[in-house]
Amino acid sequence: MPSNSILAQKQQIVADLAEQIKNSAAGVVVNYQGITVENDTAMRKALREAGVKYVVMKNTMTGRACDMVGYGDMKQYLTGMTAIAISENDPVVAAKILKQYAEKVESFNILAGYVDGAVIDATTVNALADIPNKETLIAKLLGSIQSPLYKFAYAIKAICDKENGEEAPAAAEA
Repeated sequence: MPSNSILAQKQQIVADLAEQIKNSAAGVVVNYQGITVENDTAMRKALREAGVKYVVMKNTMTGRACDMVGYGDMKQYLTGMTAIAISENDPVVAAKILKQYAEKVESFNILAGYVDGAVIDATTVNALADIPNKETLIAKLLGSIQSPLYKFAYAIKAICDKENGEEAPAAAEA
């Protein structure tokens, strides 16, 4: 039977993890078995640089923290050697980085995750990882808005030039 001080320490650790999960945009649970020290170090560095916290903790403690924030469904995935990556701001970055390592290391697997208040399975985490980053999505949106506007502007210019008797410039294809 653990002493009261050890029990209090564990309860504080669980409460801290629950607070991190609660205040995060998304998280991913992985089975890290079989990853080499070299790959693990590189992965942790990439996660740290992206602002993602990577925590290895006993499954029971992680399960209790998930229960505290309403992600009780996550406990079914907490078997074996698991870790949780918690992203405070970007809901996609942890999934992207961990998917790269899951593709490199055969025994390293994405088990599940959470985003927008819901627990998601590994398939959904992998689909989330395939979403382009925010800057790329903004660029695509602006490009799709800009292209029709340019074509419209060239058409108006051609009409004006035709009415003035000028030669219309060739419209650029976007």
